[in-house]
Amino acid sequence: MDLPVMPPVAPMLAKLARELPAAGGVAYEPKWDGFRSVVFRDGDEVVLGSRNERPLTRYFPELVAPLLASLPARCVVDGEIVIAGPRGLDFDALLQRIHPAASRVRMLAEATPASFVAFDILALGGRDLRPAPFEERRAALGEALARARPPVHLTQQTRDREVAGDWFRRFEGAGLDGVVVKALDQPYQEGRRAMVKVKHERTADCVVAGFRWHKSGPVVGSLLLGLYDDGGVLHHVGVTASFTDRRRKELVGELEPYRVPDLAGHPWAGWAGEDAQPAAGEGAGPPAGAGRRPGATSRWNAGRDLSWEPLRPELVCEVAYDHLQGDRFRHATTFRRWRPDRPAESCRYDQLETAVPEELAAVFGS
Repeated sequence: MDLPVMPPVAPMLAKLARELPAAGGVAYEPKWDGFRSVVFRDGDEVVLGSRNERPLTRYFPELVAPLLASLPARCVVDGEIVIAGPRGLDFDALLQRIHPAASRVRMLAEATPASFVAFDILALGGRDLRPAPFEERRAALGEALARARPPVHLTQQTRDREVAGDWFRRFEGAGLDGVVVKALDQPYQEGRRAMVKVKHERTADCVVAGFRWHKSGPVVGSLLLGLYDDGGVLHHVGVTASFTDRRRKELVGELEPYRVPDLAGHPWAGWAGEDAQPAAGEGAGPPAGAGRRPGATSRWNAGRDLSWEPLRPELVCEVAYDHLQGDRFRHATTFRRWRPDRPAESCRYDQLETAVPEELAAVFGS
């Protein structure tokens, strides 16, 4: 491979905002919820890079042929790998792909094929486009993908703030989690948070049924959050870990009265000793009555310590979240406050705001 921009590349990132910036000198695009990927094509060779600069090609073999058919012979394109399911974009299906067995990856590639959504171009032919303003890069990307066919797509874009606001409201049900705002005169800045992402934020009251120690020492790293379903089962729905060092130390004392010596009688006791059981969303559900699993081997780092300490499920806290993936929080939440006024049994799924599904065809556009 011999391109003006060679792998690996650290993609340009975005900083968080809660309001759409005013129109003028910016473009708005849907924020895709998938695996960020920079695609390098040189003739018959295709490499799918990732946000952590590791190749993704072996995990998405079904994309190679469509990319060869849709991209110019020599180019570097930035975009997102997504999988469209019956309820919108399916991030769990993407996670399934990070698997060491090639046979399983091939099977999943046939059962749940991926798509690639392009939104920037870093090189075309022998030219490095990173110094060029985004407005010029976007025009070049549109020409480069003029003959692209699904599963390769060019992301939608508008310079109209009202249209972007409509996307922000409607497209969440299709699995997108906001809007990205890009300055038209901006060069491509690798690894820097040079764009703006506007994401949804809501709050929920959750049961704190466990915690993890922080890697730095005997202070609290994260709180494990739970919600009850209609059958009275407490499901693990995510974590909150947005604490200062001082707050982590304080939490040790605040949680101490609720610590228990073992999992006897704990609502997540059914997961104890189930290390061979895949985590929820990895191809198998939890044991009957046990709910979603609070600890499992990480697909991204098999050596990561996900052990946890149980607490009596009596504490309630309010957290802010931006996006739901099925029945759990897609990202880590932000701790807001303790809710001593709220009984744990009242922390149920029915408090969550659910977006109305939007057809993915409307999101992908023509």
